[in-house]
Amino acid sequence: MLIFLYFLLFLAIHAFSYRFLDKIKNHPPSPFPVLPIIGHFYLFKKPLHRTLSKLSDRFGPVLLLRFGSRPVLLISSPSAADLVWAPYGDHWRNLRRISTLEILTSSRVQMMSHIRTDEIRSLMRRLVRSRNQTVELKSLFFELVLNVMMRMIAGKRYYGENVEPVEDTKRFQEMVRDTLRLGGTTNISDFLPVLRFVSRGYEKSLIELQEKRDRFMQRLIEENRERASSESSTSLSEENNKNMIQVLLFLQENEPDYYTDEIIRGMMLALFSAGTDTSSGLMEWAMSLMLNHPEVLKKAQDELEYCVGHDCLVDESDLPKLSYLHCIIKETMRMYPVGALIPHQSSEEYTVSGFRIPRDTMLLVNLWAIQNDPKVWDGPAKFKPKRFKELGDGMRDGFKLMPFGVGRRGCPGENLAMRMVGLTMASLIQCFERETILNEKIDMTEQLGLSLSKAFPSKLQYQPCPTMLNALSQI
Repeated sequence: MLIFLYFLLFLAIHAFSYRFLDKIKNHPPSPFPVLPIIGHFYLFKKPLHRTLSKLSDRFGPVLLLRFGSRPVLLISSPSAADLVWAPYGDHWRNLRRISTLEILTSSRVQMMSHIRTDEIRSLMRRLVRSRNQTVELKSLFFELVLNVMMRMIAGKRYYGENVEPVEDTKRFQEMVRDTLRLGGTTNISDFLPVLRFVSRGYEKSLIELQEKRDRFMQRLIEENRERASSESSTSLSEENNKNMIQVLLFLQENEPDYYTDEIIRGMMLALFSAGTDTSSGLMEWAMSLMLNHPEVLKKAQDELEYCVGHDCLVDESDLPKLSYLHCIIKETMRMYPVGALIPHQSSEEYTVSGFRIPRDTMLLVNLWAIQNDPKVWDGPAKFKPKRFKELGDGMRDGFKLMPFGVGRRGCPGENLAMRMVGLTMASLIQCFERETILNEKIDMTEQLGLSLSKAFPSKLQYQPCPTMLNALSQI
């Protein structure tokens, strides 16, 4: 009994000490109490972004939490989100310049439109062949986006028809599986250093994965370097013939000290990882929402029939005319942002909303909470694409809707992603009828890993639309 009382006394002293120090140091509000070792972990339930949103509703939009022994600043307010981003450094500025002015310019994205069209047509052929068979949307979209990204980066595809040599394909697919498996796992020693011995196997696997990815990407760099040396300078100067590695190797010739192979590998990994799970997840959420709201799907079908018709397949040039489809995509990104929790790290002490934030604090912007805030959005839990017809682009202002970030901090791949997602969804809506298994509603339960994804993958049966059979027979 005495030991138990001593333990309670220790907990009380620990909790009140943290509370007193937070007030003295002018830290943001923090839930009481902070427990030894585990911090605020006792408050967390799945899904994490919803639990954190409830804590923000109770304690305020700027909140200091302890994930084990690690301080975490939680931001759930549009007005505070802009204050927590890191300042622009020279290295960051240069990498962004490469992305926006060399790799993902509007002209280069347009030049590679044939890749997106080819891969979407390949997906449609696959669906025509597997009519009435059950397909899983997540893997369908993931393989599609992977092929598009890898053809843009290295000129190779690794899924479906006409894939690379068997060994290369197996090596790439294994690397992707390991990335998804390890990336969706939380390393507990990041928050509880005393348990580092438990996570040694996990950390070893991460190191091995990075070495495997480096070797794979370096092989791609060497292949393109050899191709550049063997082909004529005339063919290499044609922009249409260059993949992203070739563009970076051309820049390397002029600035070898900066455009090292390590920088090129980093750019490749950033493009590969940022563009695949996010775009494929967005398409799965959007298609699932439309199937659960057939009136929205019918409006999208009517728009495509009016703007494109039945005699030809929808093309990227048609996308600007499909305003309601764009509203569906925006509403999906608002309700289910694939980057629901955006993590950062403070490199120095600073002030947010009048509160002092210590150096080395982990920063979490709860994008899901901001974009589902009833004080900002009318009926945020309802799927209402038409709200964006009324609002236009106004809600991109003030950090109220930022699925791709905002301004100079925005994702440079937004244009590419919107073209990819828009054309894929338009093609499937125009050409196929779809049914859920047993005609039941799709389960929209969420899970948080590398991105906000569906806990239970959507499984459908696709059937070509009778009115589109002639157009489909020509692909």
